[in-house]
Amino acid sequence: MKYKRILLKLSGEALSGKDNILDPVFLKETGENIKKCMDEGMQIAIVCGAGNIWRGGRQHGHNIDRVRGDHMGMMGTMINSLAIQDAIIKAGAPCVVMSAVPMTQICEVYSQYKAIEHLENGKAVVLACGTGYPFFTTDTGALLRAAEIKADVAMFAKNIDGIYDKDPAKYPDAVKYDRITYAEMLEKDLHAIDTAAGALGRENDLKVLMFRLDKPENIYTAAMDETVGTILEN
Repeated sequence: MKYKRILLKLSGEALSGKDNILDPVFLKETGENIKKCMDEGMQIAIVCGAGNIWRGGRQHGHNIDRVRGDHMGMMGTMINSLAIQDAIIKAGAPCVVMSAVPMTQICEVYSQYKAIEHLENGKAVVLACGTGYPFFTTDTGALLRAAEIKADVAMFAKNIDGIYDKDPAKYPDAVKYDRITYAEMLEKDLHAIDTAAGALGRENDLKVLMFRLDKPENIYTAAMDETVGTILEN
């Protein structure tokens, strides 16, 4: 076991299918791999993005008020969070959803102390609705929650396999880093995570492992061996 307590950030795009906002097979396998990590003794908290449903800051032609748009994004994270909860429970592990925005008929209200209690009692915890406030991305929310629950690592499962010196989708000669510091990332203006998230991680000395979630088994591999993807730290 490489890490004891993990904050796993799942991007919305990684969860989406070709024809649906959620890929049922991918969800099932993701739940099974989270359960596999828990069987090793790891404590897993999960934060979901909502890029497969809605992004408040990137509206693709819509002109919705930013605050209202961010609230829509929070609702999107709740949809993904309930889907992940269902996948984990069906894989055979206990799981609760906690929301930064009170939705008492759907899930518990987030409390860092209650979240830690759930983790120590062997439950996976899915943390929905980001920080609960507009103008913050789910990357920032994920690192905030990682700091609050005292995670050993924040594992960011995205649709790219690490941090590059430039956009690999545009530049074939882009070079992937195995390790990089927050200072280097901010200095080189690399957009691996947003600036607020980077500043939060740097200030709280959080370790981030960024890897690709094209295969759900990468979650288990990353949790057991940090040679996958890119390590971001001080």
